[in-house]
Amino acid sequence: MSSEETGAAPKPAPEDDGMTWWYRWLCKTAGVLGGISCATAGVWNCVTINPLNIAAGVWMVLTACVLFLCEVPFCCQFVEFANAIAARADRLRPWQKALFYCGMALFPVILRFNLTTLFGNAIAFATGVLYGLASLGKKGDAVTYARLQHDKQGDEEKMSNGGPE
Repeated sequence: MSSEETGAAPKPAPEDDGMTWWYRWLCKTAGVLGGISCATAGVWNCVTINPLNIAAGVWMVLTACVLFLCEVPFCCQFVEFANAIAARADRLRPWQKALFYCGMALFPVILRFNLTTLFGNAIAFATGVLYGLASLGKKGDAVTYARLQHDKQGDEEKMSNGGPE
């Protein structure tokens, strides 16, 4: 094979997860804001002599790095493995991202509950919630719901009248 044939090979299309383009950007923006929030609060949390605060702060900075690597890998373009991690994160389903982000955001709060850990991880947790809502799928339209309700009422009336004989 020549280099032209390998370069022109089509890339496999990512699995359609049912997210619209604006919701995907909302999740990515929340991930970036969550990373900034976690990093800032994590560094602030490390300025202490309490070992639990330091551990929670280091975990928050780690969470910020993971959020940046998964959501906006172009911010980490000088890290060699950033594209590989971003590609793997893009293959995850929304519910998997939701569990991962919420779990990473809850750990420092459980480790050391204070306002810095609580508010620092709030946006990262909200990113997980947004991905969790995306995993529920799209809402049905009102016409279909009304038709289902009408059919259900008709079936109940037939059953109460003795049913078809």
